[in-house]
Amino acid sequence: MSKQFHVSSNPHVRSASSTAGIMLLVILALLPAAGVGVYQFGYRAALVIVVTLCSTVGTEFIYGLFRKKTTITDLSAAVTGLLLALNLPVTIPLWMAALGGVFAILVVKLLFGGLGQNFMNPALAARCFLLISFPAQMTNFISTGEGALDAYTGATPLALIKSGQDVNIRDMILGNITGTIGETSVIAIVIGACILILAGVIDLRIPGSYLVSFSCFVLIFGGHGWDPAFLSAQLAGGGLMLGAFFMATDYVTRPITVKGQYVFGIFLGIMTGIFRIFGPGAEGVSYAIILGNLLVPLIEKVTRPTAFGWEGKKHAK
Repeated sequence: MSKQFHVSSNPHVRSASSTAGIMLLVILALLPAAGVGVYQFGYRAALVIVVTLCSTVGTEFIYGLFRKKTTITDLSAAVTGLLLALNLPVTIPLWMAALGGVFAILVVKLLFGGLGQNFMNPALAARCFLLISFPAQMTNFISTGEGALDAYTGATPLALIKSGQDVNIRDMILGNITGTIGETSVIAIVIGACILILAGVIDLRIPGSYLVSFSCFVLIFGGHGWDPAFLSAQLAGGGLMLGAFFMATDYVTRPITVKGQYVFGIFLGIMTGIFRIFGPGAEGVSYAIILGNLLVPLIEKVTRPTAFGWEGKKHAK
């Protein structure tokens, strides 16, 4: 039979990409940041990563046994575990890291229907849960040299900036600073982001609009005027780069419309700026992305393309 008359059920447009393939690329793209974290903080960072991965993958596996449906092969639970680990301080008690993994998979993902049904990023939701539940342990940051965990304890660069102190931009780019396991090295995060962009997994709509709008907000309301050093520190500090490229671009919790993605990115940039400049804390990426996730249905409704023709325009109003 001629393919011209071939009839089949949807979807009619197919792709060679699979969920497992995309997730594997994300894991590979996160390895540079994870590697720098392990090198910087030592074996304890590797232990936190392993525990968090085991808790997320294990929770999904056990849940699948009860539902008689295995879903761990799509690697989404592994991505969630790795992202969560990179957003945790190396000093966190291991049982808290495991609890965060269980919360991310069971409460945020599986109880809402599994992959594709969660209403917010599971890793960030778990991080916010741990921040609210255990603020002291989640804000106990250290910076180390050559794996010595007890080298010194101190505030993050963003906290130093907020208190009016100077920071070393070069150290922030290379990763010789305090912070969570995966947020310290901008170079490692950008290398991973380039992998995803070149592989076609993500594009620059959300990260670009996020970083540009945040930069504009900081320049206008940051109180430092045109200060490249201050702006660079704000861009390199905290989890901004990690959030912009790896969590704001999550397929499930981002808008699907092109205009909506730009609106989403601008909203994240403004909210992050508000949290950092006017809020009591020095960070704001996690809460900004979570709030943005909650507004995605509204953003998609407002930015929905109008159907072709007069009737489509009339019904779209």
